[in-house]
Amino acid sequence: MSSAFDFRGQVAVVTGVGRTGQIGHAVAEGFAKAGAKLVIADRNAVAIAQRAKEFTALGIEVRPAAGDLTEPDVARWVIEQALENFGQVDVVANVAGGLTGIASVVDADPDVLEREIAINVTTMYLVSREAVKAMVPRRRGAIVNFASIAGLSARPSMAAYSAAKAAVASLTQSLALELRDDGIRVNAVAPGTVRTADNRASISDAGTRWIEIPEIVNAVLFLASDFASGITGHVLPVSRGEG
Repeated sequence: MSSAFDFRGQVAVVTGVGRTGQIGHAVAEGFAKAGAKLVIADRNAVAIAQRAKEFTALGIEVRPAAGDLTEPDVARWVIEQALENFGQVDVVANVAGGLTGIASVVDADPDVLEREIAINVTTMYLVSREAVKAMVPRRRGAIVNFASIAGLSARPSMAAYSAAKAAVASLTQSLALELRDDGIRVNAVAPGTVRTADNRASISDAGTRWIEIPEIVNAVLFLASDFASGITGHVLPVSRGEG
């Protein structure tokens, strides 16, 4: 496996890795191709065990961690897996999250905002919080979060999702300011409409400016790499100009 990036000797924690063909799995694969050791997390225990088995078969050092990342104890345990098995945490890619439904504020389920905040914001907040504790003593590390162009420019019928992704962007910038003197960088990507199997099933090709999964992976690897050593607190749109 080869890559334009070099993460040999580093440990990457990637969340939301349970399903093949989705962004989390592709991001984990990108770090693996670049030489990183992996801790991969997902709430689906069967799926994440299978992904770990597949990575191991390719000669990648990997540890699976299954659990609900909206729970503080689970987020702590995921980071502990990296420390106990590999001795360090160098990179965290908070990919876990997603859009749970499209509806107007009036028509949406009453708990939709709570759901969107939980899966998109709480997960990255808790995992980042635990990762930082491991990174600060070494005075190095990179965190890459997943915002969205919907969080930078609101979309109709996606109010809860837009609000959650705006919170991800704001938390990214706040955390970057808190950690800028500790050698830890915190950035986010803000994808447009990514060509995943789920999106292809629900969105028409007509007029859609598709973003390819490798384009997202490259952006994440760049922000996590030494090529971006001077960049922190930045939310990088990957949207083909869609705003």
